[in-house]
Order: sequence, then structure tokens, then C-alpha cells
Amino acid sequence: MSVNKQIVQKYMDAFTKLDHEEVLSCLTDDVEWIIPGMFHVTGKAAFDKEIENDAFVGKPAITVTRMFEENGVVIAEGKVRCAKKDGGILDVVFCDVFEMKDAKIQRLISYLMEIKG
Repeated sequence: MSVNKQIVQKYMDAFTKLDHEEVLSCLTDDVEWIIPGMFHVTGKAAFDKEIENDAFVGKPAITVTRMFEENGVVIAEGKVRCAKKDGGILDVVFCDVFEMKDAKIQRLISYLMEIKG
């Protein structure tokens, strides 16, 4: 596995544990995180605030099903399952596009789709 893919896997594992320090260690200082139509944050401090969301409880279960890399870009597909504070469950499939710089995540675009029923 390439260094970039290892960093993305480390990021995913850390996010599953809600380990802020480990997640942030995978990012450049000027990191951008974009979820089209939802939000766009820049910088580690802003990214850190989005690791945990007040609408959810517990830790998310993240499963990466496929990962590809070309020209410093890692694409990861998978699914996330997490408990909502209101008692429901959120099931989402994702396709994350990681733009890497010096073995760190510089830009992340997360395409998400909720699976109902």
C-alpha cells in the first residue's frame, strides 16, 4: 500500500475512534474539507470542529470498500453508520476524494448519500 493510501487509512481509523489528534496529524495546516451543498471549511481548527457533530452519539462505524490512487489523489469508497441523538440511525455511502501533499491530506471532497430503509 502506498504512503498516501496508508495516511488515508490512518485518517479513517482515527475518525472511527473520534481521535482528534490522530485525525489532525493526517492533515496539512491549510486543509480544506468540502461536502458539496453542506459545508466548506478551511484549516485544521475548522476541520477539528467538524469531526464530531452534536446530532450524533457514539463513534461512527466506517467501512472502506475500495481505495484507488493516481497522481497524488486517493479515492476511497465506503459506508458510514452512526447513531443519532434522536434515537435513529444514519446510514450513508460515501466517495471521498483526498488530494495529498507531502503524505498529508490537503483537500478532501466528500460525496455522501443517505441510504433510507
